[in-house]
Amino acid sequence: MKRIVLESLTLRNFKGFREFVLHANGGDVDAFGDNATGKTTLFDSFVWLLFGKDSNNRSKFEIKEVDKEGKVVQHGLDHSVEAVLLVDQRRRTFRKVYLEKWAQKRGSAATVFDGHTHKYFVDGVPVKENEYKAEVATLINEDIFKLLTSPTHFNEVLKPEARRKVLLEVCGDMTNAEIIASNPDLTPLATILEDRSIEKHKQTIKSKLAEINKEIKELPTRIDEKRLDMPDISDLDAELLQDDIDTLRSRIDSKVAELQRIQSGGELSLKEIRLREINAELTDIKQRIQAGGLQAVNEQRERLMQLRGEASDLQTRISSGQREIEQYKRQISRTESQIARLKEEWTAANSLEFPTHDHDHGPNCPACGQALPEDQVQAAQDKALADFNLNKSRRLDQISADGKAAAAESRKLNEAWKDLADKQFLLDEELVAKQSEVSEANTKLTELQMSIANPLDDSEYQEKLQEAEAVRAEIEQLRSSSADAVSKVQSEIRVLRQQVEELEADKQKFSRVQEIEQRIAELSEQERELAAEYERLEHELFLTEEFTRTKVSALESKINNKFKYARFRLFEEQLNGGLNDVCTTLFDGVPYDGGLNNAARINVGLDIINTLSEHYGFSAPIFIDNAESVTQLIDTDAQIIRLVVSEADKKLRVVAHKNMQEAI
Repeated sequence: MKRIVLESLTLRNFKGFREFVLHANGGDVDAFGDNATGKTTLFDSFVWLLFGKDSNNRSKFEIKEVDKEGKVVQHGLDHSVEAVLLVDQRRRTFRKVYLEKWAQKRGSAATVFDGHTHKYFVDGVPVKENEYKAEVATLINEDIFKLLTSPTHFNEVLKPEARRKVLLEVCGDMTNAEIIASNPDLTPLATILEDRSIEKHKQTIKSKLAEINKEIKELPTRIDEKRLDMPDISDLDAELLQDDIDTLRSRIDSKVAELQRIQSGGELSLKEIRLREINAELTDIKQRIQAGGLQAVNEQRERLMQLRGEASDLQTRISSGQREIEQYKRQISRTESQIARLKEEWTAANSLEFPTHDHDHGPNCPACGQALPEDQVQAAQDKALADFNLNKSRRLDQISADGKAAAAESRKLNEAWKDLADKQFLLDEELVAKQSEVSEANTKLTELQMSIANPLDDSEYQEKLQEAEAVRAEIEQLRSSSADAVSKVQSEIRVLRQQVEELEADKQKFSRVQEIEQRIAELSEQERELAAEYERLEHELFLTEEFTRTKVSALESKINNKFKYARFRLFEEQLNGGLNDVCTTLFDGVPYDGGLNNAARINVGLDIINTLSEHYGFSAPIFIDNAESVTQLIDTDAQIIRLVVSEADKKLRVVAHKNMQEAI
């Protein structure tokens, strides 16, 4: 078994302790002190050193000393805890420091608070945070450490689900097959469960039961609603209704035939045919009278459209030429400006004279100051004059060449512009002539349209119009005489059809009654099926709960055999007969949270620690708070640090007992 014991614990500026050293020397320790003297702080510091939390599992708590108003008493201090441990007889040292960060802002001589940081040391060597945590992790898992160092952690910190998990981990769970085999009544569960867990199957059953129960409660209401929707057919006979409907439909067919005979009278049809023939004859006469004039109008209209198109093309060409002329004008203007500028440059270059004073350096060399022979002085001046004249001549030649090129370009542009302007003049004249042609063609079209013959002036056309009017009057007379008969028959047909609709509505009631009765039968059958399914599921639920009872009974016995004093209740019976998962610790039948005194709580906690230590193969120092309430602690192999309330000790007093290893 891996064993950790505490040799010493040193606190500096930690929760009110300026400097305090707990010398345990690997043995048991009693720490005596009045309230608020720092007994619990010892346990807090030990847990914080290893895991960054206090003994109540809080990661946020005040480490610095504060006054009654909660303000820090003194800033700038290093707050540290150091523990010397024996880990399987190997001495290990762990130290953690909590300190403030102060920074100097740019442009200011003062420093300002900038948060906190930590420093970590293992065996006196500074390490990084992750390295420190890794070293602690090699000692023991945090959750296991808390279980093994506090008698109250298991029962007062862990939730029931977590306590059950620890107990099952320590004592070993049982398979479904083992539990089913132990109780013959559970045999059907093996087939029912398949690969599902009991809890999942139980949840599924409860969910289905709730749904089925809801449906069963709703079905009577749905059946009653259907019965209320059922129409009354007590005074109706389906066969008589069908006979009446057939009779009425036969009468409707007779009336429809009568209406068609009236509307398609023979004389009226002849008159309508004659009217259509007269209208056709009128159209032929009109076309014959106007045929020549209409052809001339169409031909003239086509001529006018052609002329307008040609005029539009001329206008487009004129607009395009005008834009081109404007472009030539801009180019000519730029060329003339260039010629004027070159003339000014030529005049300026030609007026330049040789600057004799710039080349008169006297008889001495301008570079070294030594006297030069007179012939060399003259030769230098002659060369400078020749270079000046050569450069001037070249510049004038270049300007003259550029001027001639610009003048040639200007003449070319002017010639092109004049040529284009001449063409524009001709196009303008052509457009005026074309527009005149368009105007003459339009006038001629108007004259031709006005000259088309009016068919009303033709005697034959007039006679046909009169004949058509006479026939139309005869048709109206015939229609008027039959309108009353048509209206009467149509009214009779409407009455008969309305009677048929009413009888059909009564007949439809029989189909509606049949549908509702069928639906009520379906709902009643569904109600019986749901009741049977509900009963089957309730039996399955009973089996799952019986499974849980069997399992819990076996587990409770198995778990309780692992402990000397502590006993555990893993389920409780509900009023409805079901089981509720719990995890209640008992001592002599008294629940941990139900009247058990503090001494019994501590000893039960120690009993649990003994079993867990054996299971995990690990022992660590056990901190027992309020240890004054226990006159006799049960035996344990772990190091015990008792925190005892002592009103007489206004400062913490530590009594270390003999090292257990030395005692052995």
